[in-house]
Amino acid sequence: MRRAVVTSAATAAGVVLLLSLKPHETTGAAPVISSGAGAGSSSGSGSGTTGAADTSASPTPAPASGGGATRKVSGDTVNTRYGPVQVQVTLAGSRITTVDVVKYPTQDRRDREINADALPVLNQEAISAQNAQIDAVSGATYTSDGYIRSLQSALDRAKG
Repeated sequence: MRRAVVTSAATAAGVVLLLSLKPHETTGAAPVISSGAGAGSSSGSGSGTTGAADTSASPTPAPASGGGATRKVSGDTVNTRYGPVQVQVTLAGSRITTVDVVKYPTQDRRDREINADALPVLNQEAISAQNAQIDAVSGATYTSDGYIRSLQSALDRAKG
């Protein structure tokens, strides 16, 4: 009898927790994967990012010692459960100005919906924080993890 009471109480608590969760708000806009106004320029520069060797070549032409020079640095392609994630960071000196998501999971409609909501939030968080220590987006845990790891690798490349 005691076990039935504990099980019922645990089930009721679980239902209350599930019902208290709020769904993601959708903006109704088209998916945005760039945090800056120069989104059109990222498609041309992202065309050669199919392999790991190509991503390491991206920051090479950027001037490392240019104090206020604008440069783009690609992060590692991080394989997640739902697909690869890769970001490209635009820096003015050492300040993050934009973050473009070059690769992200798009296998099905649900992936596209999740990422349409999550990627703009992650982009804004990265620009606000000016580093890769940002919170994951609820409901997009794997994409968030890949984004953060790719962002950190891009920032590491930019330093060295």
